[in-house]
Amino acid sequence: MYQTIDNVRVWGTPLENAVSQAVTCSKYGNVVQVLLMADHHKGYSQPVGGVVVYDGQISPSGVGYDIACGNKAVRTDLRYEEIKTKIPQIMDEIAKTISFGIGRVNNEKVDHDLFEEEDWYVYKQIGKHEHDSLKALAKSQLGTVGSGNHFVDLFVEEATGMVWIANHFGSRGFGHKTASGFLNLANGRKFSDKAPGESMDQPPTLLDLDSELGEMYFKAMTLAGKYAYAGRDYVIDQVLGILGAETTFEVHNHHNFAWKEIHDGKEYVVVRKGATPSAPGQLGFIGGSMGDLSVIVKGKDTQENKEAFYSTVHGAGRIMSRTEAAGRMNWKTRKRSGGKITVEQMKRAISEFGVELRGAGTDESPFVYKKLSEVLRAHEETVEVLHVLKPIGVCMAGADEFDPYKD
Repeated sequence: MYQTIDNVRVWGTPLENAVSQAVTCSKYGNVVQVLLMADHHKGYSQPVGGVVVYDGQISPSGVGYDIACGNKAVRTDLRYEEIKTKIPQIMDEIAKTISFGIGRVNNEKVDHDLFEEEDWYVYKQIGKHEHDSLKALAKSQLGTVGSGNHFVDLFVEEATGMVWIANHFGSRGFGHKTASGFLNLANGRKFSDKAPGESMDQPPTLLDLDSELGEMYFKAMTLAGKYAYAGRDYVIDQVLGILGAETTFEVHNHHNFAWKEIHDGKEYVVVRKGATPSAPGQLGFIGGSMGDLSVIVKGKDTQENKEAFYSTVHGAGRIMSRTEAAGRMNWKTRKRSGGKITVEQMKRAISEFGVELRGAGTDESPFVYKKLSEVLRAHEETVEVLHVLKPIGVCMAGADEFDPYKD
């Protein structure tokens, strides 16, 4: 059950700085309702785990810089018993084959029908240079995972012994530059201008959906969504190839996006930042930390889910910032100082949980996240857990990999 704080519906334990941000969001524009999922924490302009429902408006700052970040999870036709002795070699192959961080480990160019989509015209309206450079960037990065909290994981469903694959990333540099470009345009700057320093607490940037800029942003965001889907599809296919496996079931959706949805017979724009759509019967993947369980859920047909505007968590939620966990990075010396979590602590915890880890820094260790089971308990009236997945292999960008496009 949720509580209401200053007209914001809050699931789980309220974090004061995120609630304060949510209250700020409620005071700007045509807001119908603001909600915080149980994994909420402070974000840029709109809290992560925050949902804002608008009447006829859209918020590029609410969707955020990693447009269409999301998850794809598939159940394979492999049993854990068939691969359990080969997991170190499989994880080596995943780390070698799939591009994490900012570069590309292979020269494979991934072509896709989405590059023929008519909505690329939006960028031509902005300018030929912007269109050409963004399209080239998108082509060069399709199928790369990035850094931050983005991953490619192997799981075992202990109830059945089946092997699952899941990934988590979004629209990469294409989405990031789209977000910053439209935030620039909305604030009277040129698309490619360097944006001034932004405060985490600044009010949301809003566009009327029926304005020229609002229509353009919605089309660009939708295109970034198709791009993110294509990337996640490609990476899952790569892992299936490494395993020599087929898919028997899949779940795929975004959690940084704005949807046009009908609620109580009226169309609204639902901006979910770090929140997963959970309409009745809708499937979602919710990841825990690398030392915790992940789950496949299905939205329930309940009054509480309706009052949540059919939204749920997207993960366990951070309890420690990246800098607090790993310390400050000096990019000239490539050395970190400070930080509460040591590499030894992380490795010990992961080893005890039975996970084969490739990459990742202490800022992604299990210690920086809430327990997923506690977060889900707050939403038990809105989603049903269908599958419980235990990680057996986790692959992320290296600890000191700089990536300007991470979320």
